Amino acid sequence: MSRIAALLTWFALPAYVWQGLGVRRRTTRMLPASGPVMHEITGKKPPLSLLVLGDSSAASVGIGRSEDGLAAQLATLISEKTGQAVRWRAAGFNSATSGQIRDHVLPNLSADAWTHIVLCIGTNDTKNFHSVPRFKREFGGLLYALRAKWPEARVVWSPVLEFTRAPAMPPLLGKILEIRAQEVNRMGTRLCYERGAVPASRLPITNPQAGFASDGFHASAAGYRAWAEHLLRFVLEDDETPSA
Repeated sequence: MSRIAALLTWFALPAYVWQGLGVRRRTTRMLPASGPVMHEITGKKPPLSLLVLGDSSAASVGIGRSEDGLAAQLATLISEKTGQAVRWRAAGFNSATSGQIRDHVLPNLSADAWTHIVLCIGTNDTKNFHSVPRFKREFGGLLYALRAKWPEARVVWSPVLEFTRAPAMPPLLGKILEIRAQEVNRMGTRLCYERGAVPASRLPITNPQAGFASDGFHASAAGYRAWAEHLLRFVLEDDETPSA
């Protein structure tokens, strides 16, 4: 039924375009956070290395300081949990899609020995009305490329968040995009299992007023903190010592 619903959203394309243009007119375009995009946290050796790769969420758009962004907060939580040193990098790009990260970003990233890679991608594929077969090609190709370049890294994908929970979304537009997001997430999860990556569960959004930035679409500092806390167990699952 969800696939049929996703196909039916094409009939709602005029409403999507009209309401989407209205949201764009009303919303201030926010810049990536200022501050370091690479940093090291001291701790025990050997250090862990974290790459957060993807769209504007990886770039910490919506907040003023990169230290409050997803990569920095996740690295801090990893260091606190393990006691190990953590080297991190945020490689995020406004409006990026899976295909753009695969074709234009990944080939230009140095082959540093990342132990953990978190992918924040799929939101723009969804809101740009990319078809599921297109997402399969582009996101699936991105996973292949990541595994080829970093075969020993733990790759974790954070699925597309609930569009209906974003304050900037009018109800009809949010519903249209949410239907498509569910199909993108279904395909993305399948591809992760097939191609050696770990799909995280969807971030539960319990307090939209606190969790979103002033544009009603990107995360606030508190939102990035909640996101980092949610992802921590998926990132560290293989690294934690089993209980007796």
